[in-house]
Amino acid sequence: MRDWIALQDSARMPTPVYLYDLDVMRARLAILNSMFGAQFDVSYAIKANPNAAIVKTAADSGQNLDASSYAEVVRARKTGIDPAKISFSGPGKRLTELELFIGTGSELVVESFEEIADAARIASTKGITQNVLIRVNPDFVPRGFGASMSGKPSQFGIDEQSAADAVAAIDAAPNLSLVGLHIYTGSNSLSADTIVENFENMARLFTELADGGSRKLEKLIFGAGFGVPYHNGQTPLDLEKVAAGTLHIAKLLRSYAGFADTTFILELGRWVVGPAGALLTSVLSTKISRGQNIRICDAGFNNHLAACGMMGSVFRKDWPVAHLTAEANSIEESVKLTGPLCTSIDALAGPLNLPFVKRGDVLAVLLSGAYGLTASPSRFISHPEPFEIIIEDGEFRDVTESHHNHIHGHGNA
Repeated sequence: MRDWIALQDSARMPTPVYLYDLDVMRARLAILNSMFGAQFDVSYAIKANPNAAIVKTAADSGQNLDASSYAEVVRARKTGIDPAKISFSGPGKRLTELELFIGTGSELVVESFEEIADAARIASTKGITQNVLIRVNPDFVPRGFGASMSGKPSQFGIDEQSAADAVAAIDAAPNLSLVGLHIYTGSNSLSADTIVENFENMARLFTELADGGSRKLEKLIFGAGFGVPYHNGQTPLDLEKVAAGTLHIAKLLRSYAGFADTTFILELGRWVVGPAGALLTSVLSTKISRGQNIRICDAGFNNHLAACGMMGSVFRKDWPVAHLTAEANSIEESVKLTGPLCTSIDALAGPLNLPFVKRGDVLAVLLSGAYGLTASPSRFISHPEPFEIIIEDGEFRDVTESHHNHIHGHGNA
């Protein structure tokens, strides 16, 4: 992982700014390939970070791409990737999106019986056969995921007890071809045992829905759910233990005739890009309120909703923060970091101990490469939106995509 504190150039960048280290991202993809490549390919979930440079890096590294909206499909196509390596999932596809998508050579992940009927009708009208996968919503999800998407009433996928009927519906549609199955039940788990247990359950369902393993399927997509240790006391996921367990499961699946030549795919995003990014923010002002040191920053939940604890967290916990411009031998102090928004819930971190923080200093919220800018209400109160900068081979390049309302003298520029 990059030593962000040693990144002296950061102090001269306008803030707020997201930095994405493509070298770190590539290194993490290489780890996945070395540990899981004997049985699994990787599909990068674009929703984790849809910046075009990030998506292009994933595609150029040989990964599949999973889009959760038609706009993400378009973004995936612009990388030049083989259309067959793009999957289009998501519970709320518009009819106009399906009409644009069907027949492009990419694979549709269907998540309801209505969607199956819509896809069949559109494919028939176009006179083509559309490859589809069924997303299944299992009845059971192991405990230990940061967010669970199955085992309860859900907009995601087709319930386990109805999945066989979905297979039959697709088989009965002459313009649809069932090429695979997809399950994504939970995200951000740091428990190897939880992930392996989840893979066991996915393998069971895949086998049952493939006629006991006799039906030939081209792809099985396993929602990986690999987590990142954001908070104090959390330890990184034991990837070796995960690999040992999941590779064993994959080998057992290979013993079934229908899965002998099937492509097994790990779908993940956070684990790949989370540690490859940081949000840099400048201190706009300092104050003491009722004995508490407060440092008001130019980034808040408008720029990083997850770090402020507003993406499903019951209790807000601090993400790791680095002081990039701390003076040598400065004494630590307890500070509360807030954003610039006119609401009391705009708490970025703290109270936490940092080397003395003064006006103009630059802080970095680490592990911010996933679910950052595009998962945040950046237009709330109309503060300047963050820049996006990639780092590659020690060089910096501006890859900012969103509309900016930057004012003169913005940040620490």
